[in-house]
Amino acid sequence: MIKILVVDDEIDICDFVKNFFEERNFRVFVALGGSEALRILRKEKPDLILLDIKMKEMDGIQTLERIRKLDKNVKVIMVSAVEDQDKMEAAKKLGASKYITKPLVLEELESAVKAHVKEGKNV
Repeated sequence: MIKILVVDDEIDICDFVKNFFEERNFRVFVALGGSEALRILRKEKPDLILLDIKMKEMDGIQTLERIRKLDKNVKVIMVSAVEDQDKMEAAKKLGASKYITKPLVLEELESAVKAHVKEGKNV
C-alpha cells in the first residue's frame, strides 16, 4: 500500500486530503507541523509527502531541508496558497518535484500523486 504524509497546520485540509486518499486505498499519515512530519517520516517511511509551505512552527522550506537530511529520495509535492517564485525555486533546489496551489483541486492533486507514485515504482 502506498503511504502518503500530509503536512499542513490546517487540520481541516489534512482531514480533507486524508479522507480523499484513504478512499482511494492509500495509507495516509497527517502532521500538523514540521517537527511532527519529521517524526512520522522516520517511523513510517512514506512514499510521498504533500508539504504545505506556510506553517507556523516551521515553514515548508525549513521542513523540506530537514526531510532531505533524513531521506534524500522521498518524493515531495509542495502545496501553497500563494505562488511565490522564490519559495518555488528554493523548494525545487531541495528536490521538490511539484508545486500545487490552494485551493486544492482534487483531480489535479490525485493526478500529481498518481504520477509521482508511478514514477517512484519505475526507479
